[in-house]
Amino acid sequence: MSEIAAEAALRRPLADRRIWFMAAYGFACGLPLPLSGFTLGQWMSESGLSLGAIGLASMIGMPYILKFLWAPALDRLVPPGALGRMGRRRGWLLLIQPLLVLSIAALALSNPSRAPLATVAAAACLAFLSASQDVVVDAWRIETFPQRQQGAALAGYVWGYRLALLTANAGAIKLASLVGWHGSLLFMAALSCAGLGATLAAPEPVVARIDGERGGVRAGIARAVIAPLREFLARAGAVPILGFVMLFHLGDALAGVMLPPYYRALGYVRDDVALANLPSLAAALAGITTGGWLVARIGTGRALILTGFVQMVAILLYLALGYAGGNRGALVATVATEAFVGGLAAAAFLAFLSSLCTSAYTATQYALLSALAAVPLRTLGGLSGFMAAAAGWKAFYALSTLAALPAMLLMLYLLRRYPVRDAAARATA
Repeated sequence: MSEIAAEAALRRPLADRRIWFMAAYGFACGLPLPLSGFTLGQWMSESGLSLGAIGLASMIGMPYILKFLWAPALDRLVPPGALGRMGRRRGWLLLIQPLLVLSIAALALSNPSRAPLATVAAAACLAFLSASQDVVVDAWRIETFPQRQQGAALAGYVWGYRLALLTANAGAIKLASLVGWHGSLLFMAALSCAGLGATLAAPEPVVARIDGERGGVRAGIARAVIAPLREFLARAGAVPILGFVMLFHLGDALAGVMLPPYYRALGYVRDDVALANLPSLAAALAGITTGGWLVARIGTGRALILTGFVQMVAILLYLALGYAGGNRGALVATVATEAFVGGLAAAAFLAFLSSLCTSAYTATQYALLSALAAVPLRTLGGLSGFMAAAAGWKAFYALSTLAALPAMLLMLYLLRRYPVRDAAARATA
């Protein structure tokens, strides 16, 4: 892309068709997540499974944490057969995405009340393919857009992603009231074909790559796996940065896993939950826009502190919901506020993660960082059902609020010792 074209794209980002591909990829990546998370939890809750079982089901998403293990293969190997001629990024997507559609269809045809293990197996397969898709899409974004356009690319991605979350949350739950869970999830499988269409039409990134063939298998593994980790860990402040990434969503993760059974315990039915999620898209997009503005105005580090504390306080709304007596308006207000705050924090957090990746190891390093961010949800989140059953709902949500505090204290330390702008500069050097 010429400098003149790049400047024009910065002035008119919507005129750049790659932004629209980014939105389509955001939709494709966002759609599977609730189907193995909140929406699956709603289905399991209605099927009569215990709180402990619903909490443990959050571990279905372990591939989102472990994806850094196979990210080097997706980052460096050419897809097999004719797919390799489509390009490294597009080729892998054209292999992963049809299998992802089939896994959602398999989930739709399962029954958690009669054969919960089959449901879990289908959801686990879905999560693995979804995590693999995320790896390739993140690399496509980072390699396709120059640094000055990463903000616009992320905005397009998050718009599509949030639309998909609304579709697979409120849309799938409401549709289940009309055609049943099986019909609703089959429709989600059909919608997931949007990602395949985007891949067929999208351009392949043109980047200079490191030769991964010379030196044999051991040298290839060293370059693909060890080198990205070594490069990151050699930076000043790498350990506290990784700790912050891992803890940032801890409180939110604990609170979110138990929402489906919590809503049912408060007397809310399926249609109430679907209605409450309807304004979440507009609220989330408003939060993302505000978060992006904050990053531009006060910098990534300060924006993370501000939005992180706001996110922590927002968890208290779930505690307050317990005193609302099943009021629909209170539920809508709580979900909308949480969506706004989540978007606010996501804008700063995603910009922070992207700034930490070097151009030589984009897929592997971003996969590692985003995987660490999901650790609380996929580990401690699995124990949240037992915690809620033992402590009671009000104490559980009070503890979830306190769980968000360590990340904020760690970020304050990072701002003093290792300013975020320095880390970002090293990552992009």
